Amino acid sequence: MRILAFALVPLLAGGCVAKTVVGVATAPVKVAGKVVDWTTTSQDEADRNYGRKMRKQEAREGKAAKEEARRREREERERAD
Repeated sequence: MRILAFALVPLLAGGCVAKTVVGVATAPVKVAGKVVDWTTTSQDEADRNYGRKMRKQEAREGKAAKEEARRREREERERAD
């Protein structure tokens, strides 16, 4: 009876073994996919980064324009005095 039980264990555990073998076989592919994801930029990420860059640039330009307008006002006041 014990011999029969030990003989059936590999058959019953075959599903687990097969699952493990498939997992081990596909692991390098999954790891390679993750590396590619980490090292490349998707179009969505590129668009988001470009939008952020443009907003910062517009903010800098707006600040510079305000400072220039203040400088001109100061110069006009000094000339009027």
